[in-house]
Amino acid sequence: MPDDQVSSLGPALDTDVIPLGERTLRSILDHVIAVGDEAETTYLEVKSTLDMSSKAAVAKIAKFLLSSANRRPSEATRHFHGYAVLVIGAQKDSAVGVPRGVEAHELEDRLRPYLGPQFPAFEFGRLSVGSESEVLFVIAQPPKDGQSIFPCHKSFESGDRRDSLQDGAIYVRGTSNTRPARSGEVLALVERARGGGKPPIKLEVEVLGPVCRVDHVEELLETLRDYQEEQFGKQSQPTKDRLGSTSFWPASSVFASPGPLSAQEREKALVAWQSRKAEHIAKGREHFLGVGLPGAGIRVVSHGRFVAKPQMVLTFHGCELLDHLDPDDADFKEAVEPVLRTHDPFQPNIDYSVLRSVSRGYPVAWSNHGENAEVVLTPESFRPNVPWTSDQDDYVILSRNPHANAVEVSWVLTEDGNDAVTSGELRVPTREIGDVADLFKSVFLSKG
Repeated sequence: MPDDQVSSLGPALDTDVIPLGERTLRSILDHVIAVGDEAETTYLEVKSTLDMSSKAAVAKIAKFLLSSANRRPSEATRHFHGYAVLVIGAQKDSAVGVPRGVEAHELEDRLRPYLGPQFPAFEFGRLSVGSESEVLFVIAQPPKDGQSIFPCHKSFESGDRRDSLQDGAIYVRGTSNTRPARSGEVLALVERARGGGKPPIKLEVEVLGPVCRVDHVEELLETLRDYQEEQFGKQSQPTKDRLGSTSFWPASSVFASPGPLSAQEREKALVAWQSRKAEHIAKGREHFLGVGLPGAGIRVVSHGRFVAKPQMVLTFHGCELLDHLDPDDADFKEAVEPVLRTHDPFQPNIDYSVLRSVSRGYPVAWSNHGENAEVVLTPESFRPNVPWTSDQDDYVILSRNPHANAVEVSWVLTEDGNDAVTSGELRVPTREIGDVADLFKSVFLSKG
């Protein structure tokens, strides 16, 4: 069957789409079920089943990826915008799938010896076909002018010669099979490598969510500490005096003493509490702003170009980053450290709100450096003209100058296998949060 046609035995397959996302993968699977092996072309390969734990399965996937990477861009772009797809676990009239549990990162590690360190990124998709099975999709990226030839880096001997791999061999995708390249195909790949290298990277970068500015936080927390110390000394219910200027009134139970103590014990506890004032205010400020301020994120669009394994470092000049916390985790005692804490003997003394769960390979990291803040993005890729967006519940961005109307953000991007460095700048308006006392009241004293 010619490369630019699909089988007439089943429903036509729309190849003018990027083969990513559940709807598109479902249409590919339906096509394979309808026509079976007739679906195979230069951009689509089908394996009815594979033992994903075996070396043979890894070798077959590696062979598909190598041959897909060694295509000519002008031919590859005719279908799926240059992508190629391997479907595992489907055949004519059925999709049995493979057992669940195939981890993408583990499969990548097993493929890497065959593909080599400079091999371009590839992606995985999956569709459930039962409670314990799924169809897998291995998705090769479009080849580009300027890319080198991608030889096999490791041999594999199979009982079926067609499934063997040879170290140093150059594999290409034929009409419906993968085979070693012929002399003319090797020369065409040499010309591809001379195609002027990768085009420049053009990014559109946007900050999602606000860059906040708020003032007098430490003063508020000091006022609350002073009031708490006063009430601790009185051993009586608080009266509304020292907090008149803050425009709110905390519940009396907030400052309640944990129980009778001797004068010596009380004095000792108070001295210890006073000695940690700076630490308590810093910790309370982080908790208060983490639960009280909205989170922020980053959106990146690469115009007309695939960016493989990028690392993007954004510097927020004159800013501070704080861990964004769930508003439901707001705890007055974390914002204003009590002179004495009472503990339930049957509960562990753990503040679960500060345990930030970050999964393996999470593509966002953040930290503070001097007067600036830094966010590092390491996604698998930036796809052409497809927005990549980080979550907005990772961190809070705070301007160190509470009177600044905007902050400067600079960014630097590097790409795996590319020596070029791309950089840019943007100016982001700040958002004034308003009266800090009102914010504190809304966060801690309006719950329940």
